[in-house]
Amino acid sequence: MKKIAFAGTDGRTLLWAFVVSTATSALNDDEYAGMVFRGTPSMPKFAEIMNWPVAFIPTKDNSAEGYAAAIVEALRQEAVDYVVPMPEGLLFEGLVDAVEKEGFGDRILGLNAAAAFIEGDKIACKELCMEAGIPVADAWTSTDAKDYPTILETCLAYIQQFGGAVLKYPYSAGGKGARIILNSWEIREVYDTLINDYKDSYRKLFGKKNAWPLLIESLMAGVEISFTILVDRQGHYQILPTAMDYPERFEGPASKSNPITGGTGAVSPHPMETPALLEMAGNTIAEPLIQKMKQRGLLRPAILYPGCFVSFDGAMNPIRIRVSEINIRPGEPEAQPVARRLRNLGQLIQATLTGSLHTVVPEVRQDQVSLCIALMTGPGGPDGQKGYPWSCTKGEPLEIDTKYLKRKGIQVIPSAMTWLDEKEVFKSDGTRVAFLNANATIKEHETCGVIADRLRKKLLSAFDNGKIRVIPREDSKGNRLDLRRDIGSHYLKAETIFNPK
Repeated sequence: MKKIAFAGTDGRTLLWAFVVSTATSALNDDEYAGMVFRGTPSMPKFAEIMNWPVAFIPTKDNSAEGYAAAIVEALRQEAVDYVVPMPEGLLFEGLVDAVEKEGFGDRILGLNAAAAFIEGDKIACKELCMEAGIPVADAWTSTDAKDYPTILETCLAYIQQFGGAVLKYPYSAGGKGARIILNSWEIREVYDTLINDYKDSYRKLFGKKNAWPLLIESLMAGVEISFTILVDRQGHYQILPTAMDYPERFEGPASKSNPITGGTGAVSPHPMETPALLEMAGNTIAEPLIQKMKQRGLLRPAILYPGCFVSFDGAMNPIRIRVSEINIRPGEPEAQPVARRLRNLGQLIQATLTGSLHTVVPEVRQDQVSLCIALMTGPGGPDGQKGYPWSCTKGEPLEIDTKYLKRKGIQVIPSAMTWLDEKEVFKSDGTRVAFLNANATIKEHETCGVIADRLRKKLLSAFDNGKIRVIPREDSKGNRLDLRRDIGSHYLKAETIFNPK
């Protein structure tokens, strides 16, 4: 049995370990055990209660050094065979480099610090894409974030030519650094908001006197779709199932009152996924990117996660694809429904690290839709907290009807929650407290839209009936949790657009 450990402190870390331990391949008899380095404080106890076959390995702290020490020791003791770091921050901080230095580079998946700029520096990534011939925004430039007159002129030009502009803090921002401008009235307000959000980060990186790099892109039209790509050291790759992310806090377009968050839910497959789309992503993005990485000495076993805009014709055929940015780890929470549709995740990870990825194809549950909804801390609290992603109330107890959820086929993945031994209770730690996951099988004469809507309503019903709740201090019968109610609804929208009959 091969033991694959996932390092990190978020929901996807536990979910991938669970899938590795429990999914059954139809083509391969090898057995795999999923493990977690660190996790969140609630995960070991929750896995114990649920009787999940996932083991946990502690780390000294949440730093790259703490993870590296635990990983190297586990590899030396043969307690673990392969390691997959999930958060990008660990890669930025040189986790892979530290493990390579100890002679275990062939056992850990992920880019080293020299290649981490692909996600960590959006301007350098844009230049890499241009070198590789990968299509990006029709126009883009980098300038000093303090040079407002130049930013104003650029935004006005992009609005006139392309219908909008996007300001991007070019460094790691947890998916929150892009700000869209659709008309001239918004320019100053959006600019001021971005500078206010990142001025401390800019000062830390560059001081007050030096230039503060800012990326400005022309607005890209089309459907936003990301692709999870496994790559081995030889340059072989496999594209996993797609997922649609819901990054905005509320339903509707992003705005000052509806910010981009770390992700409020996801559904797999993406409603626009087709074999032709996956082929286009491979030919237009994966192959030239991998080739350029190989030329520049950046290639090693990794997960690449390019975020793209895709245009379609009236028959839902993809006709154009452009890269917005490239991440170097799986998305959160998109990685959760993606993994739940895979039968051979463990085998794919092993092949990625042994250089044999061309011999293993993803075994995808093509007849299933998978839905993931984040349960976020809602408004209220002693200081009038606004809730996620702003200020959040912490330390309130969770109540979970595990029997009901299990009977309904709904999986809970703990995230920002902790466990108090002395009181034997889970408590909210704020932000995205947990995730609800469920799959549904598409039956004959049913469409993805009908199935996804039924699945969405099942998860909403469990939430509305209080089957999982954070108990507010001021209302013992209430629920501090909140969620988006539209996740998965885009299947029906897509069917209405492309098959109105």
